[in-house]
Amino acid sequence: MDDYALVFNAGSSSLKFCVYQRSEAGEWHIESRGQIEGIGTAPRLSIKDGRGGILAYQTLDDRVCDVHAALDSLAAWLRSRYTDAHILGIGHRVVHGGARFTGPTVITPQVLDELRTLIPLAPLHQPYNLAAIEAVFEKLPGVPQVACFDTSFHRGQPAVADVIPLPRELCRSGIQRYGFHGLSYEYIASVLPQAAPEIVAGRVIVAHLGSGASLCALKNGKSMDSTLGFTALDGLCMGTRPGSVDPGVILYLFQSLGLSAKEVETILYKKSGLLGISGISNDMRDLLDSSEPSAQLALDYFVYRVAKEIGALSAVLHGLDGLVFTAGIGENSPEIRRRICEASAWLGIDVDSKANAGNGPRISGTKSRISAWVIPTNEELMIARHTGMSLGLIEARA
Repeated sequence: MDDYALVFNAGSSSLKFCVYQRSEAGEWHIESRGQIEGIGTAPRLSIKDGRGGILAYQTLDDRVCDVHAALDSLAAWLRSRYTDAHILGIGHRVVHGGARFTGPTVITPQVLDELRTLIPLAPLHQPYNLAAIEAVFEKLPGVPQVACFDTSFHRGQPAVADVIPLPRELCRSGIQRYGFHGLSYEYIASVLPQAAPEIVAGRVIVAHLGSGASLCALKNGKSMDSTLGFTALDGLCMGTRPGSVDPGVILYLFQSLGLSAKEVETILYKKSGLLGISGISNDMRDLLDSSEPSAQLALDYFVYRVAKEIGALSAVLHGLDGLVFTAGIGENSPEIRRRICEASAWLGIDVDSKANAGNGPRISGTKSRISAWVIPTNEELMIARHTGMSLGLIEARA
């Protein structure tokens, strides 16, 4: 009987998943990956094998209206393909772990209750992450589950990087900077010894640039600071989130414009960022293809904010040895990488046009004082590793 681990990343209208197989040496290898998207509207299932070959693409019944129904559809497909399989466990990406959950955690009903209290801090992600966990408890009660948090990698930062300067009595309720995208940053830190050994022990900024975007300052592979804070609204401009905003603007929305808390939440999480500036799209590809002035302004602002924060984090690190691009935009947009590197040229970054156009891995020139890299992230593999380790399985890094 073959041993497998499942990895789930549940969103508001999608359930992304990976199936990992454990080798005799304890290494995890991707066997298949896919998603059920359009949940509640036009649900469809798409699955590829570990090499990218199509295994399934089908329209699902309209009754697939929530993650419970989506899990039923996925389970049916898994049973048809993996007839002699043993599911060792299911690892979940959970965006917010708060102050208590500083590492991967085996999920119990009590843990689930505590994670529900963090929903207001990550309303775009946390409810759906937890809904998938609840569905597994109901459908597969005998399968152990592990929560892997996007905040955990940043625990252990210097206290000055965690503090929010509000009254102490308020901060005791858990108000502090947490940081996110930690699974991505942890993976990049784990592969630097092979991918870029010359900077692994140095001062590195990792740019996780996607629909959600942030930067993380690493020293010797450890998180020193990041641009995201108490919630996933801080820092860089993102697809639909604004990044750093003067708190007085939020007060103005309430006090002068009379908006409700729900209206302000919707603006901040779903209507701002690249979409808000451009009025066209939250997709970087659409904006790069557009000749509209508002699209160009959105691109300019995105690059401006990234370059500004690279400068700030370089100060935190007392210098910089390497810059790493990852995630959807970071891995796939030579144009955005070029603009960011040119805006950061004062630090000593000299981008190599040909290497950048080829997506690296090294995209800096031979004369560059600071090396620049493109390293694909793999949050799913990180979750599979954590799931195996948390459940006491023998596990080696792939």
